Amino acid sequence: MRKLHRAALLSMAAAMSLTACAAGSGNTGQSGPAAAPGQDDKITLTVWSNYSGREQAEVTKALESFKKKFPNAEIRHEGSQDDDKITAGIRSGNPPDVAMSFTTDNIGQFCSSGSFQQLKPYIDRDGVDLGQIPDAVRSYTEYKGNRCAMPLLSDVYGLYYNKDMLAEAGITAPPKTTAELLDFAKRTTKKAADGTIEVAGFLPTMLFYANRPPIWAPNFGAKWETPDGKSGLASPEWAAMLEFQKELVDFYGYENLERFRAGLGQEYSTDHAFHQKKIAMMMDGEYRTAFLEDQAPDVRFGTAPFPTIKPDLYGIGFTTGTIMGIPKGAKNPGAAWELIKHLSFDTGTIVDLANGIKNIPSTKAALADPRLEVDENFKTFIDLALSGKLQGNPVTPIGDAHIKAIGDFATSWQAGKVPDLVAGLKEVDQQIDDQIAKSGK
Repeated sequence: MRKLHRAALLSMAAAMSLTACAAGSGNTGQSGPAAAPGQDDKITLTVWSNYSGREQAEVTKALESFKKKFPNAEIRHEGSQDDDKITAGIRSGNPPDVAMSFTTDNIGQFCSSGSFQQLKPYIDRDGVDLGQIPDAVRSYTEYKGNRCAMPLLSDVYGLYYNKDMLAEAGITAPPKTTAELLDFAKRTTKKAADGTIEVAGFLPTMLFYANRPPIWAPNFGAKWETPDGKSGLASPEWAAMLEFQKELVDFYGYENLERFRAGLGQEYSTDHAFHQKKIAMMMDGEYRTAFLEDQAPDVRFGTAPFPTIKPDLYGIGFTTGTIMGIPKGAKNPGAAWELIKHLSFDTGTIVDLANGIKNIPSTKAALADPRLEVDENFKTFIDLALSGKLQGNPVTPIGDAHIKAIGDFATSWQAGKVPDLVAGLKEVDQQIDDQIAKSGK
């Protein structure tokens, strides 16, 4: 599903342009929900998404299922439309009727700027039961009570491990704690006589593959804010996360690790390092099960919750997903809402799409539906989704600027360019607080 949005967070420049395009608009300027179309009305809706190839075809099938309710609907699904293109459409006054975004980090920006219209008037009018959506998923589709988006499936992250590599190292079960992960990573690493890495037990490099701050943070109990709402990165939990990563970086040797990483395949190519048996363990989402089945059927792998720094945290995890909204200036907002409502709550449509692109359903009814295809490895992520312990994206009015700030800092830390970890984290906190203050939201 949202494979691009995991690896490509929207730039601060694009986030700022969202504010500019909706400056002075308040929330949305809506006086009430637009009227719903009649079942026999002719409807033409344009949908933009960043899907492509096989996944775009599956999403188009889901969109076409809307015709069961509105048989005269025509839906034009345009794929490969990222957030920059959506923003440009809003700025030019020519947005789609429905925009699907992979960048849930920016929900605060979408909602607070008015770039996506408020959905609460529609929800209230139609008596929509938001309780069907798990709490963590609800958290990344609204900002400060302003619901401007709905979910289209979700992603849940956990541990992937090569069964043969662990067995060769005498390991009989996946790690449950970060101390075990560190030990197992060292035991499954293979180096040439000159020290060159041939196989890495686990890659700690921040911003590589799924190694993103929001995905890592829950496993260390790291929180983004202090109780008074300030940036909370200068905490023992964030420090422990970064120190864990640095210990593994130092084990490999930074330059040695960078040379190894530079030779690895792209995240969504057949040359992915896990597919090529270049790494023994990794963090990734449920969608990877489909990639491995398709691209690397010879890899014997297992899945599990990601290891945690404390045993009582085990089973926690991160979730995110594609979001759908009605852009400011959409020509057919009433019909757009009907389509969004259909994709968000029609159980059959959700299950079919989840089976088609191997993502996690974003309603409780679909999660429990017997038609959902669940094998042993996918069940790990279903269980996590049902655990009630997942955490969503941190939501702020500055888009993903806070995530980018800690990501850049972590990269410098791993490279040995930060002399004082705690002092450096305090500087990042101040940078984030200043940006939020300047946003005025």
